[in-house]
Amino acid sequence: MINQHQKKFAEEIEKQRQEIGNRPDWLKVRLPSGENYKNVYDLMRKSKLNTVCEEAKCPNLAECWNRKTATFMILGDICTRSCGFCNVKVGLPTELDLDEPRRVAESVKTMALKHAVITSVNRDELKDGGASIFSETVRLIRQKMPATTIEILIPDFKGDVDSFNIILQNPPDILNHNLETVKRLYHAVRPQAKYERSLELIQWFRKKGFRTKSGIMVGIGETKEEVLELIRDLYEHGCEIMTIGQYLQPTKNHLPVHRFVSLDEFKFYKEFGLKAGLKAVESSPLVRSSYNADKHAELV
Repeated sequence: MINQHQKKFAEEIEKQRQEIGNRPDWLKVRLPSGENYKNVYDLMRKSKLNTVCEEAKCPNLAECWNRKTATFMILGDICTRSCGFCNVKVGLPTELDLDEPRRVAESVKTMALKHAVITSVNRDELKDGGASIFSETVRLIRQKMPATTIEILIPDFKGDVDSFNIILQNPPDILNHNLETVKRLYHAVRPQAKYERSLELIQWFRKKGFRTKSGIMVGIGETKEEVLELIRDLYEHGCEIMTIGQYLQPTKNHLPVHRFVSLDEFKFYKEFGLKAGLKAVESSPLVRSSYNADKHAELV
């Protein structure tokens, strides 16, 4: 649910946005189905685990689950932040599930994953922001599946270096932290986050030797030049891998789509990012931060 500031921003977008009409053909997604999809769904329910695939209504859910891959969402399913684009429930979590890392590791083993992605809600009420649960999850996956590469998509932990150091105790193969949008829109799109703080996080982990990754969405009100500035900022702060996808409004209570970005513009962003020095750029309408994550792991 968006707040009053975000509501005002949404109204401004409605006034200025282009007449976008129906979704382009390339944004039409088939409903999830298939045997592997059913097996992954059943496993997640049996293990009492959450996936960002479901919570965020990812358009690639069918494709990824039928490849027997999924992005695990740890630390529960209630987020302490109120981002205007995200479909995850917002509120104050009531408990911390200390057995969650074990169940995630067991599921990775059951699915025989080559590459596992772990993300989370924000848990700002916790002293370490949930960093210890991330670290323990990585440790147990390494223990049970030593050949599996691991990517973690972490929150900003309020910029707390003590939390960063907890992540260092059991390092993943890829450290992902999404900027989500351009600097100008942070107050409306990510009211509890800071653009500079996220860049500094990426830089901190890159200096520790991590392979770093970030992602954004476009079509939410940014300009083309602002995206190019963001790409340059990411590169200058040590980011190596980037994902760019079309923003899709999860419900009418979220920020509206400003425009549907053209395929040519997505191609331009990819070419610009690679020329700027990024090692890999996934840029197309249905790209999300975990899309082709297994291929990114091959760069390690």
